Amino acid sequence: MVNCSIVTYRHTSEEITLLLDCILKSCVNKIYIIDNSPTDELKVIRNYSEHIIYIFNDSNVGYGVAHNMALRKSIEENVDYHVVINPDISFEKGLLNRLALIMDKNKDYGQLMPKVVYQNGELQYLCRLIPTPWDYICKRYLPFKYAKKHADKFMLKFTGYNTIMNVPILSGCFMFLRVSALKEIGLFDERFFMYPEDDDLTRRMHMKYKTIYYPYLQVCHGYEAAPYKSLKMHFILLYNMVKYFNKWGWLFDKNRREINKKVLMELDYKN
Repeated sequence: MVNCSIVTYRHTSEEITLLLDCILKSCVNKIYIIDNSPTDELKVIRNYSEHIIYIFNDSNVGYGVAHNMALRKSIEENVDYHVVINPDISFEKGLLNRLALIMDKNKDYGQLMPKVVYQNGELQYLCRLIPTPWDYICKRYLPFKYAKKHADKFMLKFTGYNTIMNVPILSGCFMFLRVSALKEIGLFDERFFMYPEDDDLTRRMHMKYKTIYYPYLQVCHGYEAAPYKSLKMHFILLYNMVKYFNKWGWLFDKNRREINKKVLMELDYKN
């Protein structure tokens, strides 16, 4: 069985029905919609399908906290897989079933992410090494010509993104998760309001299981990352990244160094 969760904030029912149609074309058990909006206008979405469970929080509790509400339900229900999905995702009929079959055949896979593209078909580079503070400085603040070589390594662009890869950081826009593995490693760390919670969870998953990028199936991700467009969201990102590095280490992080070295060796990276 597969459960899904979607966290919304000021979304209308029209904005998420495309995703719901995609999900309902696969065999799913329950679709949890966790609404962090100030009003419950989205509650009408419950009438769209009997599979939908609508949860209204009456405040913006954050991305990880909201998804954890659904993840705990999946653990209680003992389903096989849970998919964390952004509202701006779309995909072809039967995708979730095909991903479940891949996970069924590979018991050492804890997490799976397909290829992610923009609406125009352009590839999104969402696989990464475990970040250092310098990685984020290069990615977000340095001029492109200076940051390009570093980004090619950090975001694993040198691979071409055309082969199956076991990488330590996968995007939170689409996370196909093995529920039994979540019981072992834990859920989203609720100290993070938004952004590094997906890095943190994937990193913990990678320490116990394979976290796989699978390029032979794909989803479409509609929007550009908010920190690039909103100053407020950018400061939220910075605040939560400080929390992330306080947890794992700023300069001295032996686990990060060892995992990144192993990943680059497996991917045959050449300086």
